Amino acid sequence: MSLDDSLSVRINGDHRRVPSGTSVAEMVNLLGLDPHRVAVERNLEVVPRAMLGDVRVEDGDDYEIVQFVGGG
Repeated sequence: MSLDDSLSVRINGDHRRVPSGTSVAEMVNLLGLDPHRVAVERNLEVVPRAMLGDVRVEDGDDYEIVQFVGGG
């Protein structure tokens, strides 16, 4: 962890920093996405949508986030 109390993570291949203690749902919100409309993989394991608010982001985590888009 860095001196500024933030965590270094990788999201869809891009390195980012998020505040320490952030949940996955909060991180998704910080990205401007709706946690109800995404699928999240953390360190090669899918995070169940019902658990997004309970799972805390950890330093060094690697995320893949896919947003569901409607259309026809």
